[in-house]
Amino acid sequence: MVWLQFLICVLVIGYAGIKLSRYGDAIADKTGLGGTWIGLVLLASVTSLPELVTGISSVTIANVPDIAVGDVLGSCVFNLLIIVVLDFLHRGESVYTRARQGHILSAGFGVILIGFAGFNILLSSSGFTMTLGHIGVYSVLIVVLYAVAMSTVFRYERKQLAAFAAAEADRFPEVTLRQLTIRYLAAAFLVVAAGSWLPFIAKQISHQMGWYESFVGTLLVAFVTSLPELVVTVAALRLNALDMAIGNLFGSNLFNILILTVDDILYMPGPLLAHVSTTHAVSAISAIMMTGVAIVALLYRTKTRVLKTVGWASIFLFTIYLFNSYVIYLYGK
Repeated sequence: MVWLQFLICVLVIGYAGIKLSRYGDAIADKTGLGGTWIGLVLLASVTSLPELVTGISSVTIANVPDIAVGDVLGSCVFNLLIIVVLDFLHRGESVYTRARQGHILSAGFGVILIGFAGFNILLSSSGFTMTLGHIGVYSVLIVVLYAVAMSTVFRYERKQLAAFAAAEADRFPEVTLRQLTIRYLAAAFLVVAAGSWLPFIAKQISHQMGWYESFVGTLLVAFVTSLPELVVTVAALRLNALDMAIGNLFGSNLFNILILTVDDILYMPGPLLAHVSTTHAVSAISAIMMTGVAIVALLYRTKTRVLKTVGWASIFLFTIYLFNSYVIYLYGK
């Protein structure tokens, strides 16, 4: 029964998450926010809503902080794995040769934010944690770093965003803003309901299967909450919008780390990262290594494909993902 409940969560979050992304995009377009920093933040938060809701439920009602942190960092790793899927589906040249090198900027900020989270997990495990009330000082710094990252990326992309907004006045003339808002709220309700339920299911799976909560959060929960990114990214590729697909993945990773701050604020027993397994640092380091591989591939732009399937960079990304999952399975908490 617990696996049936898990499957229901997969279907609900997958379906509602896709609808959320589409309605959020349409609302941003109709309100004129599509070409602004506000629109950029709105769409990033929409695709990461499952991670946000699941994290909140994990640290409040279910009291499973390892699933909350595992979901965030596991989603970062899984998002980078989606690049492998893109490379496999993209015919002709490798995605690393077609994507703009401007993605390196957001990828670089991803390395900083993910590395900062991993650093504080290890630091907290040694007993050193600077606090402001019941939250860690690192949460405040994450908000600052995220704001710097988003403003810098927006300034870099300003010309492209402005040109896009001018060229596309209204891409959704067949539906009104009121209809979109109602549908958006309905899809959001489904995500909130399933996301709130998911930590309890994950906890049951952990107990019944004898698996560590950090492993369940990093692998299973992260997979479910990353379904919207997967489907939206593949859909963008089919629309020949490769840069939108790649940018969505790096942008989601930035927002995922911001979710740790929300979870930390709502986790009342104390600083969140001081109450989780240190093996989550492995996921953080894996995400950093995978982002580094992507940066090298975007700079080097090799056209070589292994057996006409994917590039060497994708092989490395997939290998790191498997190794991360194996280590979390063996040594999680």
